[in-house]
Amino acid sequence: MSRVDFAYGAAHRLRMACGTAARHVGAGRRLLVYCTDERRLRRFDALLWEFEPASFIPHALADDPLADQADVVLVADAATLAGTPPLGWLLNLDLDCPPGAERFERILEIVSGHEADIQAARRRWTLYQQAGHDVRGHRLPADHPAGGNHRGA
Repeated sequence: MSRVDFAYGAAHRLRMACGTAARHVGAGRRLLVYCTDERRLRRFDALLWEFEPASFIPHALADDPLADQADVVLVADAATLAGTPPLGWLLNLDLDCPPGAERFERILEIVSGHEADIQAARRRWTLYQQAGHDVRGHRLPADHPAGGNHRGA
């Protein structure tokens, strides 16, 4: 089974996800990012371009010919996720659990202070536990650049 880490209290979920992706790329690790919400995935894609002006986070959609070379692979649907080789780590930006979660060594979940985000995260937590995954929660400190008590997804 997978280890699932929830980071709670992100001031801005997608900006925190960009920072998470940057840390993994900096550590030499490739990362899958799963999200079926097309609008949210497009916003995340755009943020990856502008997140750190002095650097670039190599990323591509899973169906892009360059996806094999990208450090961050964006996956927009369950069928594509099932057909994409697991890279070990998956960052879930969807409101539901990713299908085939057991295929991944680690799953990362980022939760903002927005009530809908919190409720969806609680549902995912329960489903992960029921499936037998090792689920852990981590409260982001208020002084963390992406933490705090701000509301927003």
